[in-house]
Amino acid sequence: MGSLNTTFRDGFILVGFSDWPQLELFLFVFISIFYSLTLLGNTSIIALCGLDPQLHTPMYFFLSHLSFLDLCFTTSTVPQLLINLQGQDRTITYGGCLAQLYIYLSLGSTECVLLVVMAFDRYAAVCRPLHYTTIMHSQLCHALAMSSWVGGFINSLIQTGLVMTMPLCGYHLNHFFCEMPVFLKLACENTGGTEAKMFVARVIIVALPAVLILISYAHIAQAVLKVKSTSGRRKAFGTCGSHLLVVFLFYGSAIYTYLQPINSYSEKEGKFVALFYTIITPILNPLIYTLRNKDMKGAFWKVVIRGRPL
Repeated sequence: MGSLNTTFRDGFILVGFSDWPQLELFLFVFISIFYSLTLLGNTSIIALCGLDPQLHTPMYFFLSHLSFLDLCFTTSTVPQLLINLQGQDRTITYGGCLAQLYIYLSLGSTECVLLVVMAFDRYAAVCRPLHYTTIMHSQLCHALAMSSWVGGFINSLIQTGLVMTMPLCGYHLNHFFCEMPVFLKLACENTGGTEAKMFVARVIIVALPAVLILISYAHIAQAVLKVKSTSGRRKAFGTCGSHLLVVFLFYGSAIYTYLQPINSYSEKEGKFVALFYTIITPILNPLIYTLRNKDMKGAFWKVVIRGRPL
C-alpha cells in the first residue's frame, strides 16, 4: 500500500452522520444556531476586552486569546460539517484534508498550552497577590501568548508530517472532519513506530499541561483555604472557578479522544464527542466567563445596555 500522498491524491470521503440520516436535518439546524452564537459570543468577548480599559489586565488578555482560538477552532470544522449534513458533497481533497488536520491540531494544541498559561496567571494572582503586577508584566504576557501559538503550530507540524508518512488502507474517513484518531484507525498494520511517536507527542501536549494545571490549582486551593474571610475565599474561588470549568470541559474530551488506545477508540462515539468540543465547548466558554464574571457583565452593561463609550 502506498503512502498518503500517492494513494489518496484525489482526496477522501467524509462519512459524517450519514449513518443516522434521520438526525442530519436536526443537526444542521442545531449546529447552525450554535455556530452563530459561538461567533457572536466570542467576538463580543474580544471586543469588550479591547474596548474596556478595566479589562486591560493579564487575565482578560489571555481570555481574548482563548476566545479568538475558539472562533478559529470551530470555524476550521463547522463549515465543512454543514456542507456534509446537506448531503451535497461529502468529499474533501487531499490538500484540503491535510490543511484541516494541520489547522485543527494547531489550534487545539495552542489551547492546551494557553490554558496552562491562564492557570499560571491565576496562581500568581491568588498565591502571589502582592507581586502579581511585577510577575505578570506586559512583556511576559505577550511572550507566554506567543509561546502558546508557536508551540501549538510546531506540535501540529510534527504530527501532520507523521500522518503524511503513514500508509492508509482506504479513503472513507468515518468522521465529519479530518481528525487524527480516524487516520490512525485507517492506517495499515505496518505503520512501524509512527503511532508510538504520535502518542508520545499527544501525551506531551495534552497530559502534561493537564498535570501542570492540576498542580497550579492544588497550590491555589491551599492558598485560598488560608484566607480567613469568607468573602475573600469566595472572591478567590470565583476568580478561578470559570477557568477550572473550561479546563475540565476541554481536557475531558481531549483525553477521551487522544489518549485512549486506538484499538478501543469508537468512531461512532468519537463523532459525538467531537461535536461536543467543536460545537458545545466554544459556546460555553463565553457563557461561563460572562455569567460568572462581574467585570465582563459590567463592561457588557456599559456598552450594550447603556450605550456609553468606554
